[in-house]
Amino acid sequence: MRTYGSALLIALTVASFSASAQDIREAYNFSNLTTQGTARSMGFGNALGSVGGDFSSLSVNPAGLGLYRSGEITLTPSLRMNATSSEYIQNTTSDNNTHFNFNNFGLVFTNAPKGRRYEHRNWKAVSFAVGMNRVADFNADYTYTGKNTNSSGSQAFESDANINNLDPTVLDNSLGSQGFQSYLLDTVGGHYKSIVPFSGGVLQTKSSHTTGGIDEYTFSLGGNYKEKLMLGITIGVPVVNYHNSSYYSETLSPDNNVANPGGFSYFNTSQTLDITGAGINAKIGAIYKVNDIFRLGLAFHSPTYYSLHDVSSPAITTVHSDTSVTLSVDNGYLSRNVFDYNLSTPWKGVLSATIMLNKFGFITADYEYVDYSSMRYVFQDGIDQNGVPFQQEADAINQSIKKSYQGASNFRLGGEGRISKHFMARLGFGYYGNAYSSYGESTANAPYSTQRIDLSAGVGFRFNHFFTDLGFVHSMYQGYEQPYNVVYNDGKGNNYVYSGAATTVPTAKIDYALNNLAWTVGVKF
Repeated sequence: MRTYGSALLIALTVASFSASAQDIREAYNFSNLTTQGTARSMGFGNALGSVGGDFSSLSVNPAGLGLYRSGEITLTPSLRMNATSSEYIQNTTSDNNTHFNFNNFGLVFTNAPKGRRYEHRNWKAVSFAVGMNRVADFNADYTYTGKNTNSSGSQAFESDANINNLDPTVLDNSLGSQGFQSYLLDTVGGHYKSIVPFSGGVLQTKSSHTTGGIDEYTFSLGGNYKEKLMLGITIGVPVVNYHNSSYYSETLSPDNNVANPGGFSYFNTSQTLDITGAGINAKIGAIYKVNDIFRLGLAFHSPTYYSLHDVSSPAITTVHSDTSVTLSVDNGYLSRNVFDYNLSTPWKGVLSATIMLNKFGFITADYEYVDYSSMRYVFQDGIDQNGVPFQQEADAINQSIKKSYQGASNFRLGGEGRISKHFMARLGFGYYGNAYSSYGESTANAPYSTQRIDLSAGVGFRFNHFFTDLGFVHSMYQGYEQPYNVVYNDGKGNNYVYSGAATTVPTAKIDYALNNLAWTVGVKF
């Protein structure tokens, strides 16, 4: 668990060497959910709020259960093909990642009377459903590299050592301690200073490999009242499985002619971060049939309350004057960081409308509002190694979340057309708005944005007791990251970096192109 003083609040919005889950970026990762359930729903852009009759609707608007007239079993395997292109200090690097998982499995039980029983009952159908929808996928790889003459990753260790008045006799997991004990830092005039002669040029490389996702297990009840009003409720249990391995290296450039009294050659850091846990939430919704052509939908999602377990393992290697020093968990010099904490995600509202085209299909749209500024951490009782209460650190992060994030508007549009009695084609579009406020962008020194565009298509075959669908979604968005964070001063005359002038750390731009191909098979009973 890393510590946060007031001078470090800015660091919460950027990447650093410290592998801790409890920051504002990870809060967003666990709050930015997009249902990836059945191939049918993917095909028309997951605009499910007022369509219904699909298992994915349990994670969007559970009133969709009211459209069922029979029981159903579904299974959706999927293939994710992800590509990234990263630009850093005028260099471009590409990466790819392909993996297989399950988007969905579900079981629906429906009681729908027929004949006279149907005529005499106000509730025309009642359904209970249980299953799983995948609501987040973290799988992605990226790498960026470039030559830097303005700053060094070693300055992150330098600033940490000076801010926290490092005790040189103590070896712990703090950045300052790692830097000093691996001989990446020296002491000059009572201060800690990097030995890296970066002004002559250092080659910097950062790579990241992330796997895992969030699978939401759903328990839902829905009904159809007089063929006019559908109501539903879902209790969701999202299960988190997140793993990240990152690596950063810095090597003396071959043309670096600056004096190098420390004999620096290169250093690298690596870290793994595993987050597991589960949460609970509730969703309620309604769909109203205005007439045979027009439907309206409304749904509310409560915050998800997570209990999370965080395990991270740091390591550093420094080579200078033909001498190599490695500090890691494996050789016993460093220890694993283990921390348990709670996170609450934002509430969400969904407003939907559908136009039914008789037996020819439909056109549907969703508007979704998510208040990301309401994300909140709760830490366990106790104090950190500097005597700061854990909850005080959580309060500092929560204030940064409130200032850095805002409410975001998302739009989904889709349609399904019946080509023949058994064959249907689908198209969809999604726009997901920016969750960062202007404060969050300005403090990060980069145009941070979470805007995303989804393009989707699909086909499906429907028979009396069997159906199968194929769906494809192509997602595009940009990410921005600084490979390390350097706090030069606190604005009150206290300097933390002595190895160079205060310069801006370069920002990497990462273009994501994520592709999800899914196949659903289902049986009605």
